[in-house]
Amino acid sequence: MSQKPARSLTLFLLLAPAVLWLGLLIVLPHVEILVLSFSERVAPRVYAFGFGNYLEFFTEPLYWRTFARTAIMSIIVTALTLVLAFPIALYIARVAQGRLKAMLLLLCLLPFWVSELVRTLGWMILLRETGIISYTLRAIGLADQPVELLYNDGAVILGLVYGGLLFMIVPLANALESLEPSVVEAGFDLGGSRWTVLRRIVIPHAMPGIVAGSIIVFMLTVGNFATPVLLGGKNGLWFTEQIYAQFITRFNWPQGAAFGMLLLMLSSAIVWAGLRLTGQSLGTTLKQA
Repeated sequence: MSQKPARSLTLFLLLAPAVLWLGLLIVLPHVEILVLSFSERVAPRVYAFGFGNYLEFFTEPLYWRTFARTAIMSIIVTALTLVLAFPIALYIARVAQGRLKAMLLLLCLLPFWVSELVRTLGWMILLRETGIISYTLRAIGLADQPVELLYNDGAVILGLVYGGLLFMIVPLANALESLEPSVVEAGFDLGGSRWTVLRRIVIPHAMPGIVAGSIIVFMLTVGNFATPVLLGGKNGLWFTEQIYAQFITRFNWPQGAAFGMLLLMLSSAIVWAGLRLTGQSLGTTLKQA
């Protein structure tokens, strides 16, 4: 009987840091933001409950168009990242062995030894009209004057895909490593082509990793701030920039809180839709992440 209270105390001490972390740094701030989003200013320093902050979002075209643009571009970035990461993850998981495998994983991790801001500034140096890419295009005769590759949607997508690649490769490689070679060989023995084996065996087996990577990349993309602002310039029009403007520039915290909750609802809805469409459960997906 004396061992049971001791086990309960040990379990409590093990769980307490995680519970405090989630409660104080995640749940409580979100609850406060939710409450703040329903506060309407009726007089200086006087607020009342209302839906005006949310109505402002729907009545101002700039807000909901930026919101829709952010969602669509985040989905495009996630899809492009998946297309690029899948063959890399397949090679790492099924072909590379020993030191080569470790080196490839290290190369994927290497860009993250510096901050996101430094990586984005690196892309700005490469893509500006006096950068290496512009110089190369002129040197090989594809351009007769400096080419400005910054401040457009292509630059934003490039930076976001680059930033999300590792977070797609790791869950995919995790899922593909558990695929038995005998299952793939059986598919070929039964007359399946490479495309058929990929479509009927490899991709279904990797689906938990695909969903996990897509969720991570989408969440990181839709909530990104530095990359769209720096690479997109005034044409970036990312919804996180609108949230920043409300909180920092206009000091309109209730409006910024409403925008933040809308972005949270968007990401949650798309994650839920992705799980439903792929038939995956959240528990299985989290194991791969």
